[in-house]
Amino acid sequence: MAEQKQRYSMNWNLDEFFPGGSETPQFNQYIKTLEKDIAAFNGDLLRLTKKPSEDFNVWKAVLDQLQGLSQRLGEVGSYVNCLTAEDMKNTHAKMLRGRLAQMGADFSSSLTKLDQLFLEMSEAGWENLLQDARFSSISFPLAERRRRAADRLPADGESLVGDLAVDGYHAWGDLYSTIVSRMTIPFSQNGKVQQLSVGQAANKLSSADRKVRKQVFDQLNNAWEKEEDLFASTLNHLGGFRLNVYRHRGWDSVHKEPLEINRMSGETLRTMWEVIDRNKGMLLQYMDRKAKMIGVEKLAWYDVYAPISQNENQVGYQEAADFIIDQFNRFDPRMAAFANKAFQNRWIEAEDRPGKRPGGFCTNFPKSGQSRIFMTFAGSSSNVTTLAHELGHAYHQSVMDDLPQLAQRYAMNVAETASTFAESIVSDAAIREAKSDEVKVSLLEDKIQRSVAFFMDIQARFLFETRFYEERKKGLVSSARLKELMVEAEKEAFMDALSDYHPWYWASKLHFHITGVPFYNFPYTFGYLFSTGLYGRALHTGSDFADRYVDLLRDTGRMTTEDLAQKHLGVDLTQPTFWQEAVDVIHADIKQFLQLTN
Repeated sequence: MAEQKQRYSMNWNLDEFFPGGSETPQFNQYIKTLEKDIAAFNGDLLRLTKKPSEDFNVWKAVLDQLQGLSQRLGEVGSYVNCLTAEDMKNTHAKMLRGRLAQMGADFSSSLTKLDQLFLEMSEAGWENLLQDARFSSISFPLAERRRRAADRLPADGESLVGDLAVDGYHAWGDLYSTIVSRMTIPFSQNGKVQQLSVGQAANKLSSADRKVRKQVFDQLNNAWEKEEDLFASTLNHLGGFRLNVYRHRGWDSVHKEPLEINRMSGETLRTMWEVIDRNKGMLLQYMDRKAKMIGVEKLAWYDVYAPISQNENQVGYQEAADFIIDQFNRFDPRMAAFANKAFQNRWIEAEDRPGKRPGGFCTNFPKSGQSRIFMTFAGSSSNVTTLAHELGHAYHQSVMDDLPQLAQRYAMNVAETASTFAESIVSDAAIREAKSDEVKVSLLEDKIQRSVAFFMDIQARFLFETRFYEERKKGLVSSARLKELMVEAEKEAFMDALSDYHPWYWASKLHFHITGVPFYNFPYTFGYLFSTGLYGRALHTGSDFADRYVDLLRDTGRMTTEDLAQKHLGVDLTQPTFWQEAVDVIHADIKQFLQLTN
């Protein structure tokens, strides 16, 4: 379909937050005032440690101050993150990130003192505080903080960890981004060679032309190989820092922190992977069929996410936006109205241009009550689902905006619930409205690709990272060994169904080098399956499901994953039943694909 008249900008509006940009005196004053207020908060807590109080009026003032500072720090952090994403060569923004990292460390040090004060309260006093009406809306996150504090180093030790992390731990993550930002990927087309950013080159991997995919994959690997020793250093030092912190805390398992962050049990995680492993047979049938359709015996790594049709279905940005809004409206008009607001008010950065960070994300501006979405829209059907995915994240945040800041902090695994749910709404609608079997097959295949990603690709990352940490405990892991570990994990997760693999995946994937969250992998699979199970129930439930869905999203920041599922779905996530129901929804798509391509 031809592109409609441009009604939605493909560039976001950041001036709304800090008019004039990050180099104005006003912005500099905002940072200075925030630094001063964080220092004052730290001083207030120091005085409290010398004279502990169980006066609830004091605690109300302290917790209000904490939430206000958290909002302001989140606001400026999201802003700077957007600046570095839209232009990876923005040196001023990179300097600001360093300054914000120090502010974050100072604030974390204050929170550590606060946690220590929580621990020093008597049990009776603590229980009375949680039951007081002034704190009931944040009782879960407060209890969680106290419980976690008891499992960590004393306050001085945790503060030292946070301070050292700024120029140690987090600096290695920043170095990774710096290296990637200066990489260029040569791409030859029609006798001309273009220099692409890593993000632009990654988009070419979804080309319908296998020669294009092979060329880009090889050129990307050449670039990763050239810098592999530097990337091995960043990964080793990130891992080493984490392991040393765990050792001093007395933690044995590398999964303890990510499970704690995601508010889920190891039993739930094991059950989920076990159900997935038992159900890979259908995916293998799909992959075998896809290989035949593109004329190869086995899929190569760069074929896994490629379209099966040689006629790439290009979608205009305006068309994609209208389609997403229309489909959201069928589920819940509130969701459609929100998406329309995001497009109209320029909350989205989607332009396809050099210099942007690869990938996509949604970030929250907590003080302004807004979100911003980042991606590179090149017109593919997968770009449309990515756009819907990120809008799902933003909608999730919007339904929580009226809650206290502490009650809005939901974990990554349930964060993927609303995004994947939004994807399902849009992709299923596209399949239903397909005007031919060829288009329907193409759209089904795009949807099934995500199952491969979450069941196999993500599992390979999880296996690799688990085994990397076990080897890292014994010393540095060479780039050669990292490549071996990566391929071993890929072969196991993909059940050796591919003709070749991606030895440099550990270098190419930003998620391995993110310092905010360890094991930035299994929460995606959890969110995908949890949302799929939720979506399956939505298809067979009454009109009140949209309200129940919002209620579930609003609770994601104030209960464990298992309690959330029990309260809103009546299911036990440590048992396989719910997970199998979710997998069955995916199997139905694969069966339809196999029938249509028989």
